[in-house]
Amino acid sequence: MSSLLANHAWYELVGPLTLVAALLLCYWYINTIIKSPHYNATNTQKRYFFTAVSLFYLVEGSPFAVIADDYLVSALILQLSIMAFVAVPLFILSLPTQFLTVFFWRHRRSKIAGFLFKYPWPMAIAFNGLISVFFIPSVFNVIHGSMLLQFFYEVLLVTFAFLTWWVVIQPSEEVADHSYFMRLIYVFFMALFLMPIGIFLLVVQEPMYTAYAAASGELLPALTAVYDQQAAGGVLKFVQLLSYAFALFYLLKMWGLREEENEGKVDDDTRVVQGIVIQMNERNRRKKGRKR
Repeated sequence: MSSLLANHAWYELVGPLTLVAALLLCYWYINTIIKSPHYNATNTQKRYFFTAVSLFYLVEGSPFAVIADDYLVSALILQLSIMAFVAVPLFILSLPTQFLTVFFWRHRRSKIAGFLFKYPWPMAIAFNGLISVFFIPSVFNVIHGSMLLQFFYEVLLVTFAFLTWWVVIQPSEEVADHSYFMRLIYVFFMALFLMPIGIFLLVVQEPMYTAYAAASGELLPALTAVYDQQAAGGVLKFVQLLSYAFALFYLLKMWGLREEENEGKVDDDTRVVQGIVIQMNERNRRKKGRKR
């Protein structure tokens, strides 16, 4: 492995542009959020941010990126999966609510964001469609053969990942206000969307990706092109399902906390009794008024 990587220039192994981008992100977060007296970023949010940035550099700027680009399709899928299913949601979780409130206070920003997040299903279809279509061999070989197309594809994938995870996490209810039940169903169907491409990669018994077939066995002799593809399918499903399992846990936990906060609260139309929401109709309100 070391001899193969020695054939690459130092800037390929270090990724200076990715390193600069990661440092700029850190500079922005520290000066805009951490040092600001207006936002109260918790230690957990800070850990989320720096973990996300570290993962970003690790998969996009370190020698791992060279392996993903030239030697193993399973490494490429791990790279894209970490960006789309781990780094992006961690970045969203790192943003304080106060910052988001200030960012979206302008009517135009709020209106555009509200329009985007009002109908989340097309975004989920586009996000999963981008991943599935990319691994169709004819499409993959064209995109992966061009550095520019690969760059634009990754930018597009991260953008739709951001929009999709925003709906799931919903860090600001002023922009999107979907119920916990709807978001649980959303995550469940998201987990099913990538099932076909994952199974496809696991069962195909011939090399499909020409660039990686040519480099088969150079990095790990036991990992043939077919085994590499099968490992790619397993990596995709493992990272995806693990991230969605955490998302389901997060939503159920937050839903439970919301119900505890609402326990016993009463207004003119609603009562909450041991987690059960009771809507007051006109007849019940009249009876309630007579008892008074």
